[in-house]
Amino acid sequence: MRAEALPLRADYARFQRIQTRWADNDVYGHVNNVVYYAYFDTVINRVLTGAGLDPATSGLIGLCVESGCRYVAPASYPEELDAGLRVAKLGRTSVRYEVGIFRADADVLCAFGHFVHVFVERETRRPSPLPEGLRAALAELIP
Repeated sequence: MRAEALPLRADYARFQRIQTRWADNDVYGHVNNVVYYAYFDTVINRVLTGAGLDPATSGLIGLCVESGCRYVAPASYPEELDAGLRVAKLGRTSVRYEVGIFRADADVLCAFGHFVHVFVERETRRPSPLPEGLRAALAELIP
Protein backbone atom coordinates (compact mmCIF):
# COMPACT_ATOMS: atom_id res chain seq x y z
CA MET A 1 0.00 0.00 0.00
CA ARG A 2 1.40 3.38 -1.04
CA ALA A 3 1.38 6.19 1.47
CA GLU A 4 -0.84 9.10 0.52
CA ALA A 5 0.96 12.41 0.04
CA LEU A 6 0.13 14.79 2.87
CA PRO A 7 -1.20 18.22 1.98
CA LEU A 8 1.14 21.19 2.23
CA ARG A 9 0.46 24.75 3.38
CA ALA A 10 0.74 25.89 -0.23
CA ASP A 11 -2.23 23.68 -1.14
CA TYR A 12 -4.71 25.92 0.70
CA ALA A 13 -6.25 29.18 -0.51
CA ARG A 14 -7.02 30.91 2.81
CA PHE A 15 -5.87 30.65 6.41
CA GLN A 16 -7.41 31.52 9.74
CA ARG A 17 -5.53 31.58 13.04
CA ILE A 18 -7.04 29.45 15.80
CA GLN A 19 -6.06 29.71 19.44
CA THR A 20 -6.37 26.41 21.25
CA ARG A 21 -8.24 26.51 24.54
CA TRP A 22 -7.58 24.72 27.82
CA ALA A 23 -10.81 22.76 27.28
CA ASP A 24 -9.52 21.48 23.90
CA ASN A 25 -6.98 19.20 25.61
CA ASP A 26 -7.97 15.71 26.63
CA VAL A 27 -6.62 13.56 29.44
CA TYR A 28 -3.64 12.65 27.23
CA GLY A 29 -2.52 16.29 27.06
CA HIS A 30 -3.30 17.02 23.43
CA VAL A 31 -6.19 18.48 21.45
CA ASN A 32 -8.94 15.86 21.40
CA ASN A 33 -9.84 14.45 17.99
CA VAL A 34 -13.42 15.78 18.04
CA VAL A 35 -12.16 19.36 18.54
CA TYR A 36 -10.64 19.37 15.06
CA TYR A 37 -14.17 19.18 13.64
CA ALA A 38 -15.00 22.37 15.56
CA TYR A 39 -11.93 23.99 13.97
CA PHE A 40 -13.17 22.88 10.53
CA ASP A 41 -16.60 24.34 11.28
CA THR A 42 -15.08 27.61 12.49
CA VAL A 43 -12.98 28.29 9.39
CA ILE A 44 -15.78 27.28 7.01
CA ASN A 45 -18.44 29.36 8.72
CA ARG A 46 -16.16 32.41 8.76
CA VAL A 47 -16.22 32.28 4.95
CA LEU A 48 -19.98 31.72 4.80
CA THR A 49 -20.82 34.57 7.16
CA GLY A 50 -18.31 36.79 5.35
CA ALA A 51 -20.26 36.09 2.15
CA GLY A 52 -23.48 37.27 3.82
CA LEU A 53 -25.00 33.98 4.98
CA ASP A 54 -26.45 34.61 8.45
CA PRO A 55 -26.83 31.23 10.19
CA ALA A 56 -29.65 32.55 12.39
CA THR A 57 -31.78 34.28 9.77
CA SER A 58 -30.81 33.31 6.21
CA GLY A 59 -33.38 31.40 4.19
CA LEU A 60 -30.56 29.19 2.90
CA ILE A 61 -28.55 27.00 5.28
CA GLY A 62 -25.72 24.51 4.82
CA LEU A 63 -26.23 21.01 6.18
CA CYS A 64 -23.18 18.83 6.73
CA VAL A 65 -23.72 15.52 4.93
CA GLU A 66 -20.19 14.15 5.18
CA SER A 67 -16.97 14.86 7.05
CA GLY A 68 -13.69 13.17 7.76
CA CYS A 69 -10.37 13.87 9.44
CA ARG A 70 -6.91 12.32 9.53
CA TYR A 71 -4.56 13.07 12.39
CA VAL A 72 -0.87 13.52 11.72
CA ALA A 73 0.82 15.30 14.66
CA PRO A 74 -0.49 16.33 18.07
CA ALA A 75 -1.27 19.89 19.09
CA SER A 76 -2.03 21.07 22.61
CA TYR A 77 -2.98 24.09 24.68
CA PRO A 78 -1.57 26.73 24.72
CA GLU A 79 -0.77 26.66 21.04
CA GLU A 80 -1.84 28.69 18.05
CA LEU A 81 -2.82 26.84 14.89
CA ASP A 82 -3.49 27.90 11.32
CA ALA A 83 -6.53 26.41 9.59
CA GLY A 84 -6.04 26.29 5.83
CA LEU A 85 -9.15 26.11 3.66
CA ARG A 86 -9.76 25.24 0.03
CA VAL A 87 -12.79 24.24 -2.04
CA ALA A 88 -12.24 20.91 -3.78
CA LYS A 89 -15.63 20.73 -5.50
CA LEU A 90 -18.25 23.40 -6.07
CA GLY A 91 -21.56 22.00 -7.23
CA ARG A 92 -24.94 23.55 -7.95
CA THR A 93 -26.25 23.02 -4.40
CA SER A 94 -23.22 21.63 -2.59
CA VAL A 95 -19.57 22.25 -1.78
CA ARG A 96 -16.72 20.05 -0.61
CA TYR A 97 -14.25 21.91 1.57
CA GLU A 98 -10.82 20.60 2.50
CA VAL A 99 -9.14 21.84 5.65
CA GLY A 100 -5.57 21.49 6.90
CA ILE A 101 -4.63 22.32 10.48
CA PHE A 102 -0.99 23.45 10.82
CA ARG A 103 1.13 24.73 13.67
CA ALA A 104 1.08 28.53 13.51
CA ASP A 105 3.54 29.94 10.99
CA ALA A 106 5.03 26.49 10.39
CA ASP A 107 4.80 23.68 7.88
CA VAL A 108 3.90 21.09 10.53
CA LEU A 109 0.58 19.48 9.59
CA CYS A 110 -1.43 18.37 12.62
CA ALA A 111 -4.60 17.16 10.89
CA PHE A 112 -6.44 17.41 7.60
CA GLY A 113 -9.83 16.46 6.31
CA HIS A 114 -12.97 17.37 4.44
CA PHE A 115 -16.46 18.68 5.08
CA VAL A 116 -19.38 18.59 2.62
CA HIS A 117 -22.29 21.02 2.80
CA VAL A 118 -25.55 20.68 0.90
CA PHE A 119 -27.36 24.00 0.85
CA VAL A 120 -31.10 23.81 1.51
CA GLU A 121 -34.01 26.12 2.12
CA ARG A 122 -34.34 26.60 5.88
CA GLU A 123 -38.09 25.91 5.95
CA THR A 124 -38.43 23.03 3.48
CA ARG A 125 -34.98 21.43 3.85
CA ARG A 126 -34.99 20.98 0.06
CA PRO A 127 -31.71 21.54 -1.85
CA SER A 128 -31.36 25.01 -3.32
CA PRO A 129 -28.86 26.49 -5.80
CA LEU A 130 -26.10 28.61 -4.32
CA PRO A 131 -26.69 32.35 -4.67
CA GLU A 132 -24.18 34.07 -6.98
CA GLY A 133 -22.50 36.01 -4.15
CA LEU A 134 -21.87 32.87 -2.13
CA ARG A 135 -20.79 30.93 -5.23
CA ALA A 136 -18.27 33.67 -6.07
CA ALA A 137 -16.85 33.68 -2.52
CA LEU A 138 -16.44 29.89 -2.60
CA ALA A 139 -14.95 29.93 -6.10
CA GLU A 140 -12.13 32.13 -4.75
CA LEU A 141 -11.08 29.17 -2.59
CA ILE A 142 -10.56 26.78 -5.49
CA PRO A 143 -6.81 26.27 -5.90
